[in-house]
Amino acid sequence: MTTIERLWEDYELPLADALHYADGHSYDVALDSTAPSGFSVLSPFDLDEMLEDDPSWVSSVDGRAVADLGERGLLWGGEGSYGSDGFLARLTADRKLIWAMFFTESNPFDRIRLSGNVAAFSSTSGVEIAVDIDDPRIPPVRVTAQRA
Repeated sequence: MTTIERLWEDYELPLADALHYADGHSYDVALDSTAPSGFSVLSPFDLDEMLEDDPSWVSSVDGRAVADLGERGLLWGGEGSYGSDGFLARLTADRKLIWAMFFTESNPFDRIRLSGNVAAFSSTSGVEIAVDIDDPRIPPVRVTAQRA
């Protein structure tokens, strides 16, 4: 079991702007209103090494919005321990982590809109994050209606 999976068992995520996969891969992320997705994926980092310096550097998370994907699981968005924190996650049907993203300055995510494989998460402060639900590192392709 990876460190992020162990944290998720207690509904905790590291207290850093980051994207984490259940397989143990983690990436720094940054809110970026100029990016189509609303964020940028930066460099990978070692979560175990980060938490070795301060194991208490985690936040409890609590959901405020959910989108049911049926047998494909669910999307969950919500808040962290502090008022400015927000998170989004994709889970299996039995709520095991597939991936999670945490932002320290987004505010809680309280709305999820789903269009095909693209989910748009909105926070209480108006932050908009769009992700490909299968892999948030891939910029989402938005489908727009075409005129006849």
